[in-house]
Amino acid sequence: MIGRQLGGRYEILGRVGGGGMAIVYKGLDILLHRHVAVKILRQQYVHDEEFIQRFRREAQAAASLSHPNVVSIYDVGQEEDVHYIVMEYIEGTTLNELIKEKAPLQVEEAVHIASQICDALDHAHHHQIIHRDIKPHNILIGRNGRVKVTDFGIARAVTSSTITQTGSVVGSVHYFSPEHAKGTPTGEQSDLYSLGIVMYQMLTGRLPFLGESPISVALKHLQEDVEEPRKVNPLIPQSVENIILRAMRKSTSERYRSAKDMMNDLESCLLPHRRGEPKASFLDEDELDEERTLVIPALRPGQYEAVRDEEEADEEEELTVKEKKKKSWGKPFAWFIILTAMLGIMWYSVGYVKEMIAVPSEVDVPDVVNMTLDQAKQELASRQLEALVEYLESSDVPKDVVIRQNPSGMKVRPGYKVTLYVSEGPAKQKMPEVVKLKLSDAKERLTKWGIKPENISVDPQFMDEEPDTVVTQTPGPGEEFTDPSAVMVKLIVSKGPETFKMPNLIGKTENEARNMVMVNNLKLSNENVSYEASYKQTKGRVIEQFPYQPGDEVSPGAEIKLIVSSGFPEEAGPMSVPVTIKPTSEGKPSTVKIILNDAQYDNFEYQTLNNVVKTETLDVKLVVSPQKNAVIQVKVDNIIAEVISVTYQDYLAQKNGAIPGTGAVKDAPASAPGSMGTDNDGNGAAGGSSSTGGRQS
Repeated sequence: MIGRQLGGRYEILGRVGGGGMAIVYKGLDILLHRHVAVKILRQQYVHDEEFIQRFRREAQAAASLSHPNVVSIYDVGQEEDVHYIVMEYIEGTTLNELIKEKAPLQVEEAVHIASQICDALDHAHHHQIIHRDIKPHNILIGRNGRVKVTDFGIARAVTSSTITQTGSVVGSVHYFSPEHAKGTPTGEQSDLYSLGIVMYQMLTGRLPFLGESPISVALKHLQEDVEEPRKVNPLIPQSVENIILRAMRKSTSERYRSAKDMMNDLESCLLPHRRGEPKASFLDEDELDEERTLVIPALRPGQYEAVRDEEEADEEEELTVKEKKKKSWGKPFAWFIILTAMLGIMWYSVGYVKEMIAVPSEVDVPDVVNMTLDQAKQELASRQLEALVEYLESSDVPKDVVIRQNPSGMKVRPGYKVTLYVSEGPAKQKMPEVVKLKLSDAKERLTKWGIKPENISVDPQFMDEEPDTVVTQTPGPGEEFTDPSAVMVKLIVSKGPETFKMPNLIGKTENEARNMVMVNNLKLSNENVSYEASYKQTKGRVIEQFPYQPGDEVSPGAEIKLIVSSGFPEEAGPMSVPVTIKPTSEGKPSTVKIILNDAQYDNFEYQTLNNVVKTETLDVKLVVSPQKNAVIQVKVDNIIAEVISVTYQDYLAQKNGAIPGTGAVKDAPASAPGSMGTDNDGNGAAGGSSSTGGRQS
């Protein structure tokens, strides 16, 4: 599949991942020259026509989503028996890999990620698309921290006959909802249950339900209560635990009604006044079941039968006599109660009429303008008056101060309602959006809104965006503020991709060079390593690196090419030449240096011998070529004492077993110090005269 073109425009570059139903490749959109992700249906499903139709229909439905937290789908197509979906390519990692690397995550980071997932789900649910497979593997996190939800709608394309074969249920059994486990229809709240499990895993580093088989895990979703997250990680605020527990309620009636509700809760859960909120309580489903099994005492025969005896009969006779006596004075008592009630009503009516006819006393309305609202209410209450408050915008009067009142300077009856017009401060403004603008343009826009330049702070960071571009802003776009001169704005600006000095790989072995490339986050593919014969480097060592030379500025991810030595060329002539060394004066120590110029080295300090007191012979190993001879300089106490030239003809003669004159030139600088001879390469050789007899090599 790698190297193939789909639809005449998508070139497959390499495999990046795979799942039970499809394989994902990195591709190149040749028309727009951008990288894309190409998801290709596995071969075992290409002949299932019903599956293909659902796959295509759901993929097209997912393509209708357009949201910054949803992986965009660019194209859907078929070429022969290849069914593919072209999607946005995200440079970054998955949430699953992030959890494995860093779990438990910081609370702020986990809430930020969950909020973005909620935003994506809210958008999808409004388009009647249920994800059904929310799990860390389907959450991508770009290098800029942007969360992207992928695989929308694909789970709906799995039929009952293929769901086991694809393994999607087995792979997702730790995250699906109780209604999913029971096989009943799943809706928006099923996605929120899965998101609750993802939050649980982010903040505790483990899954809430584990089992020996997928069936056992599914049963735990239905039957067992989840262990509270704060028992696993006490650093989780109570407000965040409440969100997780509500999202993971087994009854859909106790979960969040929508992703929007859950997102609103996430946005405020880390505010100071919410961190210590009480633990959320939920009704026990068993207590709500009126048909639940109860234990009640059994009825025994005769337990409630009335037992009459002679004493009870006597008591009944006595009660009958008493009732007759009561009836004798009951009627006069009832007439007494009725007359008393009528007199009371008449007394109350007379008092009420007098009160209505009497003219009530009036009170002065106090002047409460420029008082705070609390002071004004107290002042009115002291005069038995009530306050009716209306708020007005005002840039001159401080917030919660009375601007004017109605009425004023007159007398009114007690209990009268005085209208107070109270300042709610200056009109609120919304923060303009400056993201993706150049820094200079962003500052200009902010200052036009009255924000002081000194209140704008800039935080430059290395990012993939174009240098000097605003990436994020705080406060965010649309956030309200009242006083532009007091608001503090923070802008995170891209410095471009991070660069560093290119390391020197020349002379390193191939393995050493590969390790240095990997450590520096550079790229080196096998196709970018070639091999050439070389005199300068031994076999297996780097001859050349490009396009970045040592010390050049390079960004992470840059591709490097290397040329590695395959050894000396076939015509190379390795030789061993005996060189006589001796001190300046016999018996007195001297320092002798051997300087070598040959096909392999230039002015190479071959060997340094200290404390040389007598004449010795040293074998010097060198390499000659048809284009370059070798020159050996012998320095005694930093003075050139001897220069020996070795030609390629000397190598051929030695190779053929002949013992001719080597053609080596041995100079004796003592005869003419400071003069210069010339070797067969035209290189200057210190010394006076030269002899052609030479020494055998």
